[in-house]
Amino acid sequence: MKKIYLLSFILLIGCSNTAKNKTDSKSQTKVPKEILIELSSSDNMLFDKKFIYVNSRQKITLTLNHIGEFDKKIMGHNFVLLKKGVDVTEYATRAMKARDNEYIAEGDDVIAHTKLIGGGESDTIIFDAPEKGSYIYICSFPGHYGVMRGILIVK
Repeated sequence: MKKIYLLSFILLIGCSNTAKNKTDSKSQTKVPKEILIELSSSDNMLFDKKFIYVNSRQKITLTLNHIGEFDKKIMGHNFVLLKKGVDVTEYATRAMKARDNEYIAEGDDVIAHTKLIGGGESDTIIFDAPEKGSYIYICSFPGHYGVMRGILIVK
């Protein structure tokens, strides 16, 4: 009988430690509620990141930096995050005609965007990560979207 009590006690301790370890590992992998992202652009018409990884339901604070020298009228850059399924070429063609709106096309194709910036400038935006999936981001300044693009991956 003492052996049964002893065995039960050992099993109980082992189970409680296992449960504790599972809780501890979950708390260590907790996803932060907010993520800070810096994205740089240049006079070479490039973003420094082709992929940005975030988690669903995260608040994203994104800062776009223009590390070049040219004015925004000549070499302006922005960050435009498009919704799933938006035809990038069609959107960029419409955006090219939206000069008075800093090349942001009318409609509901955009999740978030920065203002148009020139050399030495930056702009910061805050938005909520969309649902899980992949989203294309571009610079919508005329002619830039072909090379200035990347993918926001939401896990």
